[in-house]
Amino acid sequence: MKNNIRIQRAIKNITQADLANLIGVSRQTINTIESNKYVPSTVLALKIARVFAKPVEEIFELEDED
Repeated sequence: MKNNIRIQRAIKNITQADLANLIGVSRQTINTIESNKYVPSTVLALKIARVFAKPVEEIFELEDED
């Protein structure tokens, strides 16, 4: 699954640590999600989308192999 969290953070001018604090996870978790090494749970994806005030589908996108 692809995501554009890094772009959304740049638009909102927040760090990985800022985002992590806002949704209650570690900075490393945000890093692994951004790097496409970890697919977040539905709850975590919804929390991330809420921070950016966007639908989940605008943050995360399924790839053909998903």
